Amino acid sequence: LPHRKILHPPPQTDFSYPQTMSIGATMRATSPNHMEDVELGSSSSANKSGTARTRPMMKLKDSNIVELQPLVEPSSKASKGDGESSSFAKSVIASTMYSGCSIGMVLVNKSLASSYNHLIDGDLNILLVVFQAVTAVICVEFSKFMGWVEYPNFNTRTARLWAPVNLFFCGMLFTGMASMQHNSVPMVTVFKNITNIMTTIGDCILYGASIELLVMAAFGIMLLGAIFAARNDADVTQTGLCWMLANCLCTSGYVLYLKYATKTVKLSKFGMVFYNNVLCSCFLLPVTMFNGELSMFLNTSALHTVDYAVKNWFAGFVGFFLNFASLNCVAQTGPTTYAMIGSLNKIPIAIFGYLIFDNDISPETWRFICVSLCGGILYTVAKLRASRRKSRS
Repeated sequence: LPHRKILHPPPQTDFSYPQTMSIGATMRATSPNHMEDVELGSSSSANKSGTARTRPMMKLKDSNIVELQPLVEPSSKASKGDGESSSFAKSVIASTMYSGCSIGMVLVNKSLASSYNHLIDGDLNILLVVFQAVTAVICVEFSKFMGWVEYPNFNTRTARLWAPVNLFFCGMLFTGMASMQHNSVPMVTVFKNITNIMTTIGDCILYGASIELLVMAAFGIMLLGAIFAARNDADVTQTGLCWMLANCLCTSGYVLYLKYATKTVKLSKFGMVFYNNVLCSCFLLPVTMFNGELSMFLNTSALHTVDYAVKNWFAGFVGFFLNFASLNCVAQTGPTTYAMIGSLNKIPIAIFGYLIFDNDISPETWRFICVSLCGGILYTVAKLRASRRKSRS
């Protein structure tokens, strides 16, 4: 063969760039349900087993070749900071909504139960419960129609099984309204802590739960604070105390029976709201006809005002929206923060109730109220510690 001159390729310059890959080449699909990601800056070759094996796209032979860097570095710290600030803002909003609904519910009910009694000869406590129940049914049905919540349609069998729970629910609402009528807001707030004691004792008797030492100490502080506050409050009457104790019993019975009923009747939270308020309206509306509350309301033109209607509608709406606020608060902050907010809510409720309704409360009574509220906070802390130990074990 004649001698031929072999042309060698020119040497690589210092400005050569590494081989690049298209975006579509960053994935290889071995099957419709199996895709393997390959990092940018590397190519892949399949071995015999079919798995992807990565190798560098080029080897740097010259120290003058510098690996290319992105023009703008991703600011991971900034994005992390933005996420934390956004999460904190959502938590604050959720906590404020839950706290505002809880406080507003108590204050509006106090206004409805005691601010209009001079216009009528008697009271309209049961009718007020019916008004709020009807409002809650309208709100929950509208939310279901809009697709915001979901629960099954009304079923007669479910209603029969849920009826005993609803009797406690009706008693809780009615006695709560009556206790608001005969007592100041701070005293009602303090005696709400007695409900925790009754519920815990019932839980031990009926379901075999155990009581820790710190919980018992919290119970002692709450009980002593409530007793001495009632003794030093000149406005507390036997009628008011009876209604408050009845409210504590009904609330505790509702919580304890609900624990049993939910094992046989499966309802979502908004399903419970729907059935509670529908049955409450069915049970209590005939009562208002027999005891004369409905006719008294219809014949009292002084109550046919926009102010009275708005307060009733607002109380029913807040009672319903409190379910949304509770779920949102738990989702955004967790059960620990939710429980602490519920316990600390009693402090602004007592203060706002005193300022708005101008109750006459002595300094000694305030001290005992503060002692009882501190016992409520200690009870919440004790229950949270117990639940954490239980979850770890």
